[in-house]
Amino acid sequence: MDVSGFLANANWGLLLLGYPVLLLALTVHECAHAWTADRMGDSTARLLGRVTLNPVAHMDLFGTVLFPIMAFLYQIPLIGWARPVPVNPLHLQRPSRDNMLISLAGPLSNLGLAGLLFLVYAVLKLSGAAYRLPEMFADPLLMFFVYGVYINMMLMVFNLIPVPPLDGSHIVEHFLPPSLKPVYEQIQPFGFFILMLLFISGILRIVISPVLHLVGLLFAVV
Repeated sequence: MDVSGFLANANWGLLLLGYPVLLLALTVHECAHAWTADRMGDSTARLLGRVTLNPVAHMDLFGTVLFPIMAFLYQIPLIGWARPVPVNPLHLQRPSRDNMLISLAGPLSNLGLAGLLFLVYAVLKLSGAAYRLPEMFADPLLMFFVYGVYINMMLMVFNLIPVPPLDGSHIVEHFLPPSLKPVYEQIQPFGFFILMLLFISGILRIVISPVLHLVGLLFAVV
């Protein structure tokens, strides 16, 4: 199966197969935040029902619905975000470090999910198990896992961008010297506008494209 050709010509396939994968990736991402926060001593998210793989508990109207539609219409990689997990730093033993680890848990969960989906894809393809199904089912099944790897890797990179409220901003803030933290905090109210600028200007595509290329090389060897 020509993965690159399928991706180039299957826009509606991207929406129909990719959106459920995006929803899964966002759900795992936020659940990882909530679970890690609970392990760090802050039960706020757990009490709000966020330590769950139910996507409804994590959905955000703009980030989970409208932004992915915009991405599809603008023909950029399908991406988005879910409702942020609330964290009360007063419940954390070491607030700065623990908040950084909670933030890091989301991108790491997407990396792990991408690895798992790629492993399943490789087993299905190399064993020939997928091709025992009718062709109308085999290709969509394999592409589901392809989209899963692409979307999870893109989501990981997207969330590591150091712009509030993305996870990367909390990670960077932890390592900033105390003198620079107040300056960095001043840009937080403008985070949404910065993200929209990255989106409209095409910079977001430039940031994510190398990841797409690397994932493509990975699939080329299977």
